[in-house]
Amino acid sequence: MELKFRVSTHVSKPVEEVFDAVVDPKKLSGYFTTGGASERIAPGATVIWSFHDFPGACPVRVREVEENRKIVLNWEASENGKDAGYDTTVTMTFSPIDDNARTLVTITEEGWRETEGGLKASYINCAGWEQMLCALRVYIEHGINLRDGMYK
Repeated sequence: MELKFRVSTHVSKPVEEVFDAVVDPKKLSGYFTTGGASERIAPGATVIWSFHDFPGACPVRVREVEENRKIVLNWEASENGKDAGYDTTVTMTFSPIDDNARTLVTITEEGWRETEGGLKASYINCAGWEQMLCALRVYIEHGINLRDGMYK
């Protein structure tokens, strides 16, 4: 059994605007990385994501970027609240729909060890990415930071 999930949402904005809201550190910090993002998501970069509502910084290694289409990241898996010593892979895809009036954003994450800790960690991350997509949609469509106060 492979531990993997996929979450998606539709955003009522063109793909270029939605993609930019993910790769631009200022915009990403407006709804997701509450403590900031160290730099723009670009191939080969290691971007540090920080969260005011969770301790510690998350180094995110950018493996691939296809402008307005796809982002592939690796980051350290966490099991039972600790670094697990291996990486998972996050793939974000951006698909224009309705003549680019809307964008379908899909996030998959895979690579957890097939253990109870890996399974629990995958559930936590699945919920986190679903919340990120909800926050992205509300932020880009209405300018509201949905994450503000969500965890504290």
